[in-house]
Amino acid sequence: MTFSNITVFMPAVLTLIGVPGLEAVQKWIGIPFCAMYHIAIVGNSLLLIIIKSEPSLHEPMHIFLGMLAATDIALASSIFPKMLGVFWFHMPEIYFDSCLLQMWLIHTFQGIESGILLAMALDRYVAICYPLRHAIIFTHQLVTQIGSFAVLRAATLVAPCLLLIKCRFQFYHTTVISHCYCEHMAIVKLAAGDVQVNKIYGLFVAFTVAGFDLIFITLSYIQIFITVFRLPQKEARFKAFNTCIAHICVFLQFYLLAFFSFFTHRFGSHIPPYIHILFSTMYLLVPPFLNPLVYGVKTKQIRTHLVKMFSSKNTP
Repeated sequence: MTFSNITVFMPAVLTLIGVPGLEAVQKWIGIPFCAMYHIAIVGNSLLLIIIKSEPSLHEPMHIFLGMLAATDIALASSIFPKMLGVFWFHMPEIYFDSCLLQMWLIHTFQGIESGILLAMALDRYVAICYPLRHAIIFTHQLVTQIGSFAVLRAATLVAPCLLLIKCRFQFYHTTVISHCYCEHMAIVKLAAGDVQVNKIYGLFVAFTVAGFDLIFITLSYIQIFITVFRLPQKEARFKAFNTCIAHICVFLQFYLLAFFSFFTHRFGSHIPPYIHILFSTMYLLVPPFLNPLVYGVKTKQIRTHLVKMFSSKNTP
């Protein structure tokens, strides 16, 4: 992005240009993103309906899955409507305060999702390594407290990012954001001032949330694998390992896309902007799109209740 010597004082409106370099084909890029969004909404809504309506699924693993589904719906819905306006309806303008709100919502829901993935990993760790103590440790009260903590941690850590932009910067080089949604660093780069504090705090939040969670998720699964491979019976090993496959797939795709997006935005100056923006958009839409598909296929109880739901509707 190139800047002129002219600065803008406290702009009321910003402009999202979408995907730089691919403006001519943005209407076609919007089609797969639209399909992913609608599949994400339908799939996660079905998960929530099944988990809520089936008493047998009111256990910690499935309650965390319901939290993940609700977060995925919120995350996808915080980005897609405006993105669709940019891609299809030539509505790139967004109020400055609305842009900051979208930024806060996106990064908050990302932090919540990371916290829930950590909770799911710890739940599997206790269930496999200490099966007799699982019901005692993971009570419904603890599950509620973990969910509340994940929300509060993300919301409070991301809020200063918003305040640091609003309070520190009055002049901006441009009002044009080279992105299809309001991302923290994309907004910070517009400022005509020292952005070092904002960058450092952004790194702090990323490593405090995603870095911390990823370390403990990895340690949990290392302990799980050690315990599983020590089981004497092959069938027991397979059953225990099979309960973790869906979780492993979900957290791998979430963190791989997350760290690729994070590091290319800060250190990938040689990477074309459209590559970064497409991947960062996929990072927000792919997990909500894939999570219900992965859990629907790999979780037997959910698969069984889904089949029962649709077969009962077709029964005269």
